[in-house]
Amino acid sequence: MLRESIKNQLVAALKEHDEAKVSILRLINAAIKDKDIAARPAGKTDGISDADILQLLQSMIKQRKESIEMYEKGGRADLVAKEQGEVNVIASFLPKQMDEAAMREAIKAVIAQTGAASIKDMGKVMGALRAQYAGQMDFGQASALIKEMLAA
Repeated sequence: MLRESIKNQLVAALKEHDEAKVSILRLINAAIKDKDIAARPAGKTDGISDADILQLLQSMIKQRKESIEMYEKGGRADLVAKEQGEVNVIASFLPKQMDEAAMREAIKAVIAQTGAASIKDMGKVMGALRAQYAGQMDFGQASALIKEMLAA
């Protein structure tokens, strides 16, 4: 389970006195705990699923990549390096990401499964992709590919 893997990595980082890794792993655990608490009213008393954790990790990476862009524009190489280190730690918990060719194949298959015919069906396609490929795909890039494929 992903949650256990993160906790084990935290214990190992604590033993190695790796302050940077400990910091980001604690941040990940805190974010998961926040999501767990937010999910309780919906009846999820045992916490969020691995798919939800993968989405959380992807959004954390996206936030850090946006920060990296801003720091690069501001000439803050020290902060760029710190954020990139955090991205690397977070990404270590994600499954291997699909390349564009694999994404195109997956999108074609999902379009065929859902019977999507126009851009109006984009929501159905995105929902199916998120269910089948959580953590394996950059959904921002997938969105652009879906639009391109449905417009054709």
